[in-house]
Parts: sequence; structure tokens; C-alpha cells
Amino acid sequence: MSLGIRIGGRIGRPVAEVFDAVVNPKKLSGYFTTIGGASAPLVQGTTVTWWKDAPVEVVELVPERKIVLRWDGGTGEDKIRYKTLVEMTFEPLDDGGTMVTISENGWRDDEAGRRGTYLNCEGWTQMLCCMKAFVEYGINLREGFFQSEMRGEQATAPEY
Repeated sequence: MSLGIRIGGRIGRPVAEVFDAVVNPKKLSGYFTTIGGASAPLVQGTTVTWWKDAPVEVVELVPERKIVLRWDGGTGEDKIRYKTLVEMTFEPLDDGGTMVTISENGWRDDEAGRRGTYLNCEGWTQMLCCMKAFVEYGINLREGFFQSEMRGEQATAPEY
């Protein structure tokens, strides 16, 4: 059995604008991958780099509907990284906004996997909140949020 998470929220902008905030590296780097940025646009069948050193494989991309990514989301109890699968869906709402749902699956059902699901659930929730602030109001919520990023270093998982 593997573990997974799912989060979602409404962003008060049309799907095209919200989708572009994820696939466009300049925009994504403005609210999420702020240290090191995103190396290139998300294009199906390519691998991009987030935060200088995190390879992200673009498994599937359906414009303005869905993005499926594979990356080193899990770390085993042996400290070796393994791939998890991230799916983002974008649903147009009657009020002109967009419902974004993010799921990540494939963690091992062990102590390290449970910790990974918890930390990445926190991370994707922060990403969605930061996306909302950026797309709706032009605000970068990450600026000054993580002490490591204030020092110019990528945020890392706490050791608690």
C-alpha cells in the first residue's frame, strides 16, 4: 500500500490565468520556486528543474485542465529518494474562478513515508495559498516566510 494526499482551493481568476501561473516559469518562480526558480515551462514529456536542483518530470499536460508530474517526493528510511506522482487539476467555476486540486501519491507506508506525506501536504497547501495571493493580488507570500530563504537557501524539511 502507498500513501497519498489531496488538497484543493478556489482561486478567483479564470482557468487560463491560473493554469499559466503554474506552467509559466517566470510566474511560478514569483510565488513558489522562489530560490533558484523554475528552469523552463512545463511541457509534456520534458524534465524541468525547480529550486536549482529538483528535477520535475512532466508526465501529462492537458492545457487548462490537468498537469501530472513525477519527482523525488519521497525519502525512504534508508535516506534514498524515490519518485511520487503529483496531479494538479483546474476546474472552471460558474463565478469565473478556478478550483485547483493537487494530489500527490506514492509514498511508502512507513515512518519516513508518513512524515513525507505530512510535509508535502503542508508544502502543497502553502503553494496553493501562495498561488492565490500571487494570481489574485500580485503578492509573493513566500518573501520573508522561511528563514532559510531569507538567507538565499531553499526551504528544507524540519528535523522534528
